[in-house]
Amino acid sequence: MKRVIATDDAPAAVGAYSQGTTTGDLVFTAGQVALTPDGDVLEDASVAEQTEQALDNVLAVLEAAGAGSDDVLKTTVFLADIDDFAEMNETYATYFRDEPPARSAVEVGALPLGAAVEIEAVACVPDADSESDPTEA
Repeated sequence: MKRVIATDDAPAAVGAYSQGTTTGDLVFTAGQVALTPDGDVLEDASVAEQTEQALDNVLAVLEAAGAGSDDVLKTTVFLADIDDFAEMNETYATYFRDEPPARSAVEVGALPLGAAVEIEAVACVPDADSESDPTEA
């Protein structure tokens, strides 16, 4: 059964989406850009700073679901300019030092709010409480 994840530690959804959703032991985050939890856009920030804010937002949503950076299975990084990959990657690597998750990184035509980077994640919630008893049929 789907459960919506919401936290004040990440920016509120600015459209028809949830910050995150979870089912069973999986949690899915919405794409996060360089928007502070207070709603301030870091439009003049470097790619490194935008990556840091996006990942801080992702981790806040994951923490609200009971997961952390070590539980991330897969991320997708959207870049407004693929030439920013190295700068993004340098910051990204500080968040996933040991056993990093699988990752895709792609260049896109444009990102919300003029962002240079948007990041989403899929994680496994450790010891997730099952919504239903698997022995019931």
